[in-house]
Amino acid sequence: MSATVRHTGGRWHVSFTVQVTRTIRTPAYPPRTVGVDVGISNLAVLSTGQVVPNPRHLAAAAGRLRAAARTMSRRQGPDRRTGRQPSRRWQQAKARLARAHARVAYLRADGLHKLTTTLAGTYGTIVVEDLNVAGMIRNRRLARHIADAGWATLRRHLEYKTTWNGGRLITADRWFASSKTCSSCGAVKPKLRLRERTYTCEHCGLRLDRDLNAAINLQQYVARSGWETLNGRGADLKSTLVVAGGCETTTPHHPPGGSDGDRRPTATRVLTRAHSTATA
Repeated sequence: MSATVRHTGGRWHVSFTVQVTRTIRTPAYPPRTVGVDVGISNLAVLSTGQVVPNPRHLAAAAGRLRAAARTMSRRQGPDRRTGRQPSRRWQQAKARLARAHARVAYLRADGLHKLTTTLAGTYGTIVVEDLNVAGMIRNRRLARHIADAGWATLRRHLEYKTTWNGGRLITADRWFASSKTCSSCGAVKPKLRLRERTYTCEHCGLRLDRDLNAAINLQQYVARSGWETLNGRGADLKSTLVVAGGCETTTPHHPPGGSDGDRRPTATRVLTRAHSTATA
């Protein structure tokens, strides 16, 4: 139908858009539901207990990127005011820096594709959180690590891959306190600090890893969606489902005094076009 040519990181990429008829697929375990809690220390923790480590590709390549950027800054670059043209060595240094950045992006995309393909092909229902990433990256100490993890890309991959494989993706409400809720008795802590990596319930005595407890709560979110649950501050809040890849989608509940711009429901998407990329 169309083709797009672009040059990135010293390589030419050609993306073809074709219209295909996909065969009906079924996940390996359609009745199973898995909760996926994303983080920084670990890229994802599943409710099954599986931990996907965070490779931290950007941090691993930080030294190489700094050296390439320093080399480029010491070469004669272009100057618009005087009309000076860049030197050949500056262009070579710029290409070297671009290849280093492209390598980080390729490694990140490869890991996310492998993870999401495995999840979409194994489980019939996947539950993730609706994280306020735009607000979280305002923390200057965590912004680079959050951006390196690629949470938004992981969720976007799950949206269309669950549709391809006949499953469904459920996005838990942003006000659902997955980390503060006890996965055993359902009690909610009014406050849970970020440095507390082990969840300890004062009611039933449950002691569990914080991320694993959140993943189990996400797995149970489907069963609890019709009930009155508690938000992070202990107030009653009606949980709602946001389904991608299914037949129906419900609109998330707006807390009193909230803004409609803060709540964006995930619309049902039916992908009718596939992209095939050739690299030279």
